[in-house]
Amino acid sequence: MPGRHGERHRTDRLGWLRAAVLGANDGIISTASLLLGVAAAHGSRSAIVIAGAAGLVAGAMSMAAGEYVSLRSQADTEEAELERERKELQEDHAGEHKELTAIYVRRGLDPLLAKQVAEQLMTHDALGAHARDELGISETLSARPVQAALASAGAFAVGAAMPLLTMTLVPLTKVIPFVSGLSLLFLALLGGLAAYVGGANMVWGAIRVTFWGALAMAVTAGVGAMFGTIV
Repeated sequence: MPGRHGERHRTDRLGWLRAAVLGANDGIISTASLLLGVAAAHGSRSAIVIAGAAGLVAGAMSMAAGEYVSLRSQADTEEAELERERKELQEDHAGEHKELTAIYVRRGLDPLLAKQVAEQLMTHDALGAHARDELGISETLSARPVQAALASAGAFAVGAAMPLLTMTLVPLTKVIPFVSGLSLLFLALLGGLAAYVGGANMVWGAIRVTFWGALAMAVTAGVGAMFGTIV
């Protein structure tokens, strides 16, 4: 329809997608590895369940805290930069106009056109123009600490629940093959889905995630078997 711009870009999803995929991926890998390590050390079913449940809660809280602290620091930096830019616009509006003009010239605009564009954009929203084109801060890519923390923690819990639920439904003697096999399947599906949503190659996305998951599980199971034998 004329006058409407309905095109959607994948960059709109970057914040929550990154946190959700990282959380679910870490939830599956860390919990499955923990379960396999305890199982390889000949732990009882109750010991394996307790270890997995504790790993789920601790991991979800850790992911939430890590995402929040990291992105809160980024948001604080962005806010400080915007405040400094706001003061510079108040104290030297003409100088900021020249600075924005120079940016557009470097990007390929004719100097006269660059000056006109800078003037019009600064008349409309001076701080927004400088935030976007000088500082690289935009609404789409700006840090959202709370959103990322919740997405990461929730995704971790969902991912961790998959191998934990699998473990409770299979005989103790079959925990290792079932948990490892289904966890790798979950990881492959997650990797492919994340690649699809992000517009990347689904096969390579699935392979990357599955490879590192298999490596983590193998190493943890090996450590569990070694210590189980020693103890």
